[in-house]
Amino acid sequence: MKREAVEELVSSVVEQIIESTDMELVDVEYVRERDWYLRVYLDKPNGIDLDDCQMVSEKLSEFLDAKDPIKENYLLEVSSPGIDRVLKKEKDFIRYSGKAVDVQLFKPIDGQKLYTGNLGAVTDESVTIYIDETPKEIERAAVAQIRLHIDF
Repeated sequence: MKREAVEELVSSVVEQIIESTDMELVDVEYVRERDWYLRVYLDKPNGIDLDDCQMVSEKLSEFLDAKDPIKENYLLEVSSPGIDRVLKKEKDFIRYSGKAVDVQLFKPIDGQKLYTGNLGAVTDESVTIYIDETPKEIERAAVAQIRLHIDF
């Protein structure tokens, strides 16, 4: 099964598992590092705890063991996306509008590959961030990744 198909299947199953909870599926990744990893990222208003991760992990494992759709050996990880989470979905952009983000670019614009500012409008064509209250519009195709900014 291709990586994208695994991610779609697992997303669908996890959505069913969490539908009667206040949890939200943030992302699913099926990636090969040294080994294959199937990572499921969850969130909820007051944060994910170990019991939430364990419940989803157990139910997802039951499904995957019974159906056996993934031929490779893999490690399953169910966790929170972390405080520096990657923003990917429209609902992420709406939820974190006005918050500090790091925008990583594929190649430099004005000599920079990383911009930090407050998230403004995000469309299919562009991302706007506010740097010291000055808007900076960046073509969406130039953006590699948008993460929540962590200020220590």
